[in-house]
Amino acid sequence: SKSRSLSRSFQIEDIALFKRKALHWLSRFEVASFLDSNGYAEDEYSRYDGLIAAGVCRELVVPKDSKTDAFAALKDFWEAEKGWLFGFWGYDLKNQIEKLSSKNEDKLDFPDLHFYTPEILIQIQGQNVTIFSEKEEAGHVVEAILKTEIEAEQRTPSTKGRLEIQAQVAEVDYLQTVATIKQHILEGDLYEMNYCQQFFVEGAAIQPIALFESLNQISKAPFSVFYKNREQYLLCASPERFLQKRANTLISQPIKGTLKRGESQSEDALLRKQLYHSEKDRAENVMIVDLVRNDLARSCQAGTVQVEELFGIYGFGQVFQMISTIKGELRAETHFIDAIKNAFPMGSMTGAPKVMSMQLIEQYEQARRGLYSGAFGYIDPQGDFDFNVVIRSMLYNAAKSYLSFQVGGAIVYDSNPAAEYAECELKVKGIRAVLSV
Repeated sequence: SKSRSLSRSFQIEDIALFKRKALHWLSRFEVASFLDSNGYAEDEYSRYDGLIAAGVCRELVVPKDSKTDAFAALKDFWEAEKGWLFGFWGYDLKNQIEKLSSKNEDKLDFPDLHFYTPEILIQIQGQNVTIFSEKEEAGHVVEAILKTEIEAEQRTPSTKGRLEIQAQVAEVDYLQTVATIKQHILEGDLYEMNYCQQFFVEGAAIQPIALFESLNQISKAPFSVFYKNREQYLLCASPERFLQKRANTLISQPIKGTLKRGESQSEDALLRKQLYHSEKDRAENVMIVDLVRNDLARSCQAGTVQVEELFGIYGFGQVFQMISTIKGELRAETHFIDAIKNAFPMGSMTGAPKVMSMQLIEQYEQARRGLYSGAFGYIDPQGDFDFNVVIRSMLYNAAKSYLSFQVGGAIVYDSNPAAEYAECELKVKGIRAVLSV
C-alpha cells in the first residue's frame, strides 16, 4: 500500500526521552493516541514497545446510544481501509449485543465507538523507531519530535492547585450494595458480579499530557494509553489484555485477584505466594476463565480453546495480579470483528453469568461506564489486533472540565464488603497519587 513505501526507520539513542518528547508533540493534533507497553518484560505476547497514531485521515464515530450497528459499521470501515486503525469500543455497546440499556448518569459524553486511520504512525521497538506517513516526510517527523520542548508548566498535572476528588457513592452505601449483591448470589441469580464506583472532579483544570506522564511513571503498565479526541481524553494505566489476534490465534488474559506489593523482596515473595494460594481469588478467577472459554468458543474452531496458564501471578508498580491466559484458533469463516463482538464486554468486568451481571450492574451502579471497562487498541492491515481493558484510567472532558475515574472488583458469595472497598482503594492508589500532586 501507499503508506508502506513511505516508511523509514531511525535508531534513537535515548528512547525514553524520545517517547516523552513524542507525547508532548502529540498536543498539536486534534486526535492522537500513544500506546506504551513500558518495557513490561513479563508480557510474552507484546508486539511493540510503543505505537503512536497522530492525526486523522479517516474516522468512524458511533455516537452514544446510536441506532447504528457499531460492529457492522466498523467491519465496513476496516474492509474499505485495510490499514491501521486505532480506537475503542465503549462498554455500553453491550446494548447492541444483548437486550440491555444504559440509563445511569454520564457527564463525560464519549461516543460508544471511535476508530480512525492516523496520518502519521510511529512504531517503537527497542531503540528502533519506524515512521509511516502519506502526509509528511519521515525525517521531518523525527526532527519535529526531537525539537519538542517540554515547558515547565506542561510538567505539572493540575493548573489550579489540588484537585477535589469526590466519591459518587458514600462508603456506607458501597458496603450496603455489596451486601445486596451477595444476597443475589445466595439466591442463585448469579455467581459473581463486577461492581464499580465512580470518583470525579468538577471544574478540573488539568494538563492531560502531564497527568498521563505522572500516572505512566508510577504504574508502568503494559497497556498504557494516552488518547485524545478533540476535547475528550483517556489517560490509562491498564495491566489487562482483553483480546489479541495474531495470525489465526486469539489470546485473552483476564485478571481476577489483586494484592498489594511488598516493601522488600522477601515480603514481595510472601505476598505473591499468598495471592497464588488465595481460595477466594482462585474461585473468582476460574469462574471468569470458564466464561472467557465460552466466549472464545463462539469464534474458534472446535476443540482449540485451551487454558494456557491458570492463576499466573504478575507484578506491577502497585500490585500483584492473578492473570490467566486462554487461547483458541479463529474459524476461517468468522470475521475478526465478530470475534471481538462475541467476547465483548470482557467477562472480568461483568461477572457470571454475563447478561444477568450486566443487568444488575446497571441496577446498582450510579454512573454510566462509557469508555471505562470498554477496550482500547489497534487493528493492523492484516486484521491482527490487540485491545486492553480500560481500567486504572482517568477520563476527562476538557469542555466540561470534568474528570472521572471508576474502580471496581468482583463480588462473590464470600466477599467481605470492607475488604472489597479496601481493594478498590488499592487499585486507585496510583491515580490518587498523581491527582494529589
